[in-house]
Amino acid sequence: MGLKEIALGGIYLSPLLGYALIGFISAVVIRSCLHRFLRQQILWYEAWFDAALFILLTALAAFLFSVSGEAS
Repeated sequence: MGLKEIALGGIYLSPLLGYALIGFISAVVIRSCLHRFLRQQILWYEAWFDAALFILLTALAAFLFSVSGEAS
């Protein structure tokens, strides 16, 4: 997939939109698991943690898809 534009009905979309969606869904799943197991006792700054987790997972998705796109 890489970092090439995606044409959808004549509109060019950035692949970062898809990566952000993957990062958001992954962050929601990880966050809900952490809430269930840690019971909100360890995470002091929850909003900062949520933002950082989303950014890291989005960057990870972009990296993984760009590396797999170059390999094929």
